[in-house]
Amino acid sequence: MTDAEWAVVRPLLPVPGWLRGRGGQPEAYCHRAMLDAVRYLVNNGTKWQAMPSDFPPWDRVYAFFRRWRDHGLVTEFHDRLRGRAREKAGRDPEPSAGLIDSQSVKADAVVGADSRGFDGGKLINGRKRHAVVDTLGLLLAVLVTPADTGDRAAAQILLARVVAAHHRLELVWADGGCTGSLIEYGLTALALVIAVVKRSDDMRGFVVLPKRSYLVRGLDGPS
Repeated sequence: MTDAEWAVVRPLLPVPGWLRGRGGQPEAYCHRAMLDAVRYLVNNGTKWQAMPSDFPPWDRVYAFFRRWRDHGLVTEFHDRLRGRAREKAGRDPEPSAGLIDSQSVKADAVVGADSRGFDGGKLINGRKRHAVVDTLGLLLAVLVTPADTGDRAAAQILLARVVAAHHRLELVWADGGCTGSLIEYGLTALALVIAVVKRSDDMRGFVVLPKRSYLVRGLDGPS
């Protein structure tokens, strides 16, 4: 991170566990160095043991990441950053509208058969990532399943998580794979409007579909 980025990030960091009554010792390394190390690993796809020597020792970085993951601090930190980004864009920190979609991704040969599946529509053997984002494209939640998992089944699980975490959410746009019982489930179980935006039969390839603007009027802050 640059000094300017760190100045924004630092006040949003979750309070370490040893100050929250969770026990343990204070961190031995600067959080900035730890976060930079984790970001380097994610960005470059390296192994933990291959961490460059100018970062803290790899086992300390991994222990830091594991503590944050297990205590929910990664999610807390991400949510704070998203809220700050929304405020900067003139929005309420919590969204009232979002979008859900999925993407099937081919899995490497080493991925076990118990966590992969065949998506007959996309002809992909692998996994499927289901994501809900706000109207700025910022992530609210993600779920990874075998590629043969139906969009409606995954959406029920994912939307329930999103609604539990984001109480202002009122409307979610979805594609044609989220029709039928999911719309009724959204209304009755989640008090959530699921608006399906369909492609016309003559569309080919990637096409940006317009939102139903009359549904979003008054939602999610200024347009």
